[in-house]
Amino acid sequence: MLRYVVRRIVWGAFLLVVVSALTFVIFTVFPSADPAALRAGRQATPELIAQIRHNLGLDKPLYTQYWLFLKGIVLHFDLGYSYQNSVSVESQIFTRLPVTLSLTAGAFVIWMVVAIPIGVISAIRRRSLLDRATMGAALVAISAPVYFLGLIALFLFSNDIGVVHLLPGAGSYTPFSVSPWRWFTALLMPWCVLAAAFAAFYARMVRGNLIDTMGEDYIRTARAKGLSERRVVGRHGLRAALTPVVTMAGLDIGILLGGAILTETVFNIPGIGRYAYDSIINSDLPAIEGTVLFGAFFIIAANIFVDILYAFLDPRVRY
Repeated sequence: MLRYVVRRIVWGAFLLVVVSALTFVIFTVFPSADPAALRAGRQATPELIAQIRHNLGLDKPLYTQYWLFLKGIVLHFDLGYSYQNSVSVESQIFTRLPVTLSLTAGAFVIWMVVAIPIGVISAIRRRSLLDRATMGAALVAISAPVYFLGLIALFLFSNDIGVVHLLPGAGSYTPFSVSPWRWFTALLMPWCVLAAAFAAFYARMVRGNLIDTMGEDYIRTARAKGLSERRVVGRHGLRAALTPVVTMAGLDIGILLGGAILTETVFNIPGIGRYAYDSIINSDLPAIEGTVLFGAFFIIAANIFVDILYAFLDPRVRY
C-alpha cells in the first residue's frame, strides 16, 4: 500500500509539472493579449509598455520565465505575483479557498442526499411512474446549463430582481465568521443550482449500477439465506453499486475545489473560480497558472484518495 501511494504521489507531481508547462505554452507562447499593454492603459506609450514588460520579467526568454516560475513553486511554493495588482497569487487563492470549500461542500451534500435515494428507489421500482418521473426530471436537469439555471433561479427567487423575494441575490456572500445565517442563505441558491446537474447524473448512475448489481449471483445467495430485502439492497447491492459513484465523486469534488467558474461568476461569489475567470479576462499569467495548478492538485489528490478508498469499498481490490 505504501509503495503504491508513494508511486502515485510521484506520478501526481510529474503531472503537475506537465500541466504547468501546458498552461504556460497556451497563455504565453500562443497569440494572446499582452499583459503589459493591459496594465499600461489605453493611452500608454511604447516606452511605458516596454518598461512594464521589463518590470514584470516578460522581456526574458520564455524558458527563463518558466524556469523561474517552476523553481519558485518547487523551492518556496511561490506562485508568483499578479500582473494586475502585484499581490501574491498564493495569498489570493488561499483567501478565496474557504469560499470555494463552502460552495463545494454544500453542493456535494445536497446532490448526494438527493441522488442516492432517488437512484435506489428508481432501481427497485423499475418502469414505475415514480421511476419514469424521476429519470425524466434528471434528464432535464442534466441538459440545463449551470449558468441558465443560475439566471432562472435569480429571476425567480432573489430579493433584488426575483419574482418571489425569498433569498439573497448575486454578490451577497457573507463569510461564516461574520454571520452564519447570512452565509447559509447566500449560498443556498448556488448550492441548489450547482447540485442540480450532479444530482441528476448521480441518480441515473446509482440506478444503472444498482440494477446491474441486483442481478449478480451473490445477491441471489443473500436472498436465499433469508435476509430482508432492505438488508440485501443496502448492505450488499448498494455497497457494490457505489464504487463507480465514489470515483466520479472524487473527480467532481477535485474539479469544484479548483473553482466552480460558472456558478461563482453567475452569483458573483468571490471564490477561486471567479478569480480564475477574472485572471483569464485580464491575461494575468501568474494567476492563471496558479489557479490551474491548484485545480490540478485537487483532482490528482482526489484520485489518489479514491484509489485508496476502493480497498475498503470493494474487497476484490488489492494493491
